[in-house]
Amino acid sequence: MKHPNEETIGWVLAQAARLHRFYLNEKLTEMGLCAGQEQLLQVLGQQDAIMMSDLAAVLRVRVPTASKAVTRLAALGLVEREADAADRRTVRVKLTRKGKTAAARIQALWDEVESDMVAGFDPKENKRLRELLLRAATNFGTALGGPEPDLDTPLDARDDHHV
Repeated sequence: MKHPNEETIGWVLAQAARLHRFYLNEKLTEMGLCAGQEQLLQVLGQQDAIMMSDLAAVLRVRVPTASKAVTRLAALGLVEREADAADRRTVRVKLTRKGKTAAARIQALWDEVESDMVAGFDPKENKRLRELLLRAATNFGTALGGPEPDLDTPLDARDDHHV
């Protein structure tokens, strides 16, 4: 049975995004991770050590949300907190050796999920889909009255419930 909104781009996009997240979560569960945690690990994989406030800003969540996520990942042995040498009150977060391995696996997982998502697409279709989705994201950023979104950060990282 066809859904009444199936003819709208927004509905189809929402379904594709929901299924993408579900599929990704299935893969993350195999690694012992939850949705959003992979984003934190990826950010830390690109940094040596980062202050909690900066980490929260990159993830577009509040500091307490980032701190809870770090606590969960620290319990898994993937990240650690360290006091800043110059200011002992400042805490920096970094990946452990196990976390670096997980971050590398996550990148491979993202590549696998993307490959499955665009199976059968030719390179021109891949490029065009990306361009159109980037334009849609920019349009939403404008409509929300904010600056253009940071398209290097996954958009679902803005929601505090995903970390």
